[in-house]
Amino acid sequence: MLSRTADHLYWMSRYIERAESLARLVDAHYRMSLLPHSADTLAQSLSSTMTALQMEEAYKDRHDSIEPRAVFDFVSLDRDYSGSIFSCLRAARENARAVRGSLTSELWETLNSTWLEVRSQVSRRATNPDIGEFVEWVKERSHLTRGVTIGTMMRDEAFHFTRIGTFLERADSTARILTAHQSDFVPGADAREVPDPYEWSVLLRALSAFEVYRRVYRDVITPFKVAQLLILRDDMPRSLLRCCKEVYNNLKSVSNEQSAETERRAGEMHAMLHFTRMEEIVDGDLPRFLEQFLARVRDLGDRIASDFLLPPAEA
Repeated sequence: MLSRTADHLYWMSRYIERAESLARLVDAHYRMSLLPHSADTLAQSLSSTMTALQMEEAYKDRHDSIEPRAVFDFVSLDRDYSGSIFSCLRAARENARAVRGSLTSELWETLNSTWLEVRSQVSRRATNPDIGEFVEWVKERSHLTRGVTIGTMMRDEAFHFTRIGTFLERADSTARILTAHQSDFVPGADAREVPDPYEWSVLLRALSAFEVYRRVYRDVITPFKVAQLLILRDDMPRSLLRCCKEVYNNLKSVSNEQSAETERRAGEMHAMLHFTRMEEIVDGDLPRFLEQFLARVRDLGDRIASDFLLPPAEA
């Protein structure tokens, strides 16, 4: 496969997954904002999340303080910020347009109609958009896009590059969400409930993990078990272990003569998560573990770009 084609497919899927992840986070915080929390508590939660997503500096360039409504609009609808949901969907559509011949007609039509609709929604609701309704729509379109991808694309290199982009982005997103709440993950956290159970239930729902948590643990929500579910459960679709496993397996399917080291590092990440225990992660400093994991994800992304994709100057 041509590097240019692989590059567009990879980034198309990363931007779709990024838009969904942002929509999930906005939805979680939006639901929290409807509860009787103090303004300082909500502002602190939003600030921690934006710092973990590396958005806080860009936000403060445009706004003087952390205001929930301003944050929701910035992350969701800002046309000029490259990290907003709006910009991610625009970038996904542009990458898809560049490789229409490698996509099924159903997949292209899904992505194109998503972009046309989001552009229309933003223009139509510029004065007072319904953020809750908007992020639900974004999640539904992402689910539809993923379903069409799995249901219509041939299992060739094009499919594998879309899956690599999806799961690498998902791993990054899950790790950043955990980073935003890392202060609650301390040794012995399994013995106590979280300070605000409802906040954590909303977070789990944002990751489609609340019902899974109840099914697996049948217990109150504790930081230790939340971390275990989102880091080490192989059968949890958004866990770090599952994402690394999918990245490794798809990398093996597109391997070439220069990608051996990239494949080895992906396998090493998967093996590390597969054979470690949650107690070791928490006792050994979870924030440091997450920081190192995110660094490995960035390194793996750089190596994938070097082995398969276009050089930055040509992208």
